[in-house]
Amino acid sequence: MPTHTYSRPKNLRPLAVGVGLRSAHYKNALEQPNTHNIKPDFVEVHAENFFAEGGASHATLEIAQQRYPLSFHGTGMGLGSYEGLDAQHLRKFNKLIEKYQPVLVSDHAAFSLGNQRQQIIHAGDLLPIEFNYKTLDLFERNLHQAQDALGRTLLIENICSYIPHQQSDMTETEFLKELCSRTGCGLLIDLNNLVVNAVNQQEPDIQRYIGNWLTQIPTTMVGEYHLAGCEPVNAGEIMVDDHSTEISPDVWNAYAQALKIIGARPTLIEWDTDLPSWDTLLNEVTKTKALAKMVLGHE
Repeated sequence: MPTHTYSRPKNLRPLAVGVGLRSAHYKNALEQPNTHNIKPDFVEVHAENFFAEGGASHATLEIAQQRYPLSFHGTGMGLGSYEGLDAQHLRKFNKLIEKYQPVLVSDHAAFSLGNQRQQIIHAGDLLPIEFNYKTLDLFERNLHQAQDALGRTLLIENICSYIPHQQSDMTETEFLKELCSRTGCGLLIDLNNLVVNAVNQQEPDIQRYIGNWLTQIPTTMVGEYHLAGCEPVNAGEIMVDDHSTEISPDVWNAYAQALKIIGARPTLIEWDTDLPSWDTLLNEVTKTKALAKMVLGHE
């Protein structure tokens, strides 16, 4: 039975738009006055980057906390790992949450830990899980442990996969729905990941693929969207989720579909490589808000 139940944060509006806060933008985001009348409604940081005790990283995060609501996005928990979870990792994550009280906490539907020659190793990446009942039972156990240790209900993000799923007893959406039902977690829908998977699976109609995926998810389970762009590819080539460009037309279309099918949710813009200027990132915030208001008919 779920020991936690996801509920939307009261101090973050459904139409809130945030950005991933990267070191290249610290000065613009945290020090310089806002001269554009535009700023993100929240900022997301990768939690593991702040596990160290004190120092410049925490000084930066303390300033960020004064200016924006914070979202903590985990990249290393490995919730789908058969080797279980790293207790030290959970303790560090919990300490961070207790200190900064983020409005959102999330991680991925992925595994990261493995066993090589009786040694537990971390892959340093988000590796795809199999959508079967054995993995579901394992993920449920790990997620209960994580949510109890962190004292938070997590949002779980769908990931990209560059290989066909093996030994799948269910679809991705069936797996995620059952995981939410069993653990009380919520979903973070990464719309760029859906586009990347559709391209790599050579889906003939990307919009239809994404629309079908979204309609299979109960709206009450969705807590956040991610938007991003990546390097375009030619037909038949593998698309890599590199977060290196502005949001693509396919992702904008996916966002419009999500707003119509599921509704408004806090939305994060990810841009992690080939970083743009702060003004370019703010322009993506403006475009996101404008599209949401147009689709939802808001003034």
